[in-house]
Amino acid sequence: MSARRARLYDLLALLVMVLIVALDQWTKALVVSYLSPPDSGRVVPLLGEYLSLYYTRNSGAAFGLFANSVVLAGLIAVAVAVVITLYLRGLNSGPLSYKLVFGLIIGGAVGNLIDRVRHGGYVVDFILFRIPQIGFRFAVFNLADSAITVGVILLLLLMVVGALPRTSGSGEQSPARGATEAEIERAPTEQAATSPTLRPGQPPANSHR
Repeated sequence: MSARRARLYDLLALLVMVLIVALDQWTKALVVSYLSPPDSGRVVPLLGEYLSLYYTRNSGAAFGLFANSVVLAGLIAVAVAVVITLYLRGLNSGPLSYKLVFGLIIGGAVGNLIDRVRHGGYVVDFILFRIPQIGFRFAVFNLADSAITVGVILLLLLMVVGALPRTSGSGEQSPARGATEAEIERAPTEQAATSPTLRPGQPPANSHR
């Protein structure tokens, strides 16, 4: 891979990260402006009764996990350190797919980190998914949580696909085998070309009279 293309891939990853952060902060600002106060019970339907907007504050990790837990800070620090380390190992190298996936994950992490710094430890959540017919109600989340989740799933899929053994097709030949067959086919021709031409009635050179 050329250095120019590698830099372009890193630039695209940075663009994805910035886009995720911008969309995350913009949607959160709209929710705070129009659906305050939090946990007021006001629900704005988006897709019938299945997908709605509902403003709440989350003091835990993504999807409300580890709320008010002392383990939370350590888990976030470890996760961010691992993601940054993996990305730096592929800086100026690596395929575009990995770059974009890391852009999603880092963008989501930065979006929620900005919330924690701005609001003193909590993030704004507002996406509510539920299936009332079966009594299912998923944890309220935001765009940053979605970017992190999608990025992690895609990263795992890329790692699994990259680890799968690649088998050659039946019609493909290895270079060594192809070269051997070519030499075998060429040998009689070369032998005929280098052998002396015998005239009618002339005995071979190595024959005894």
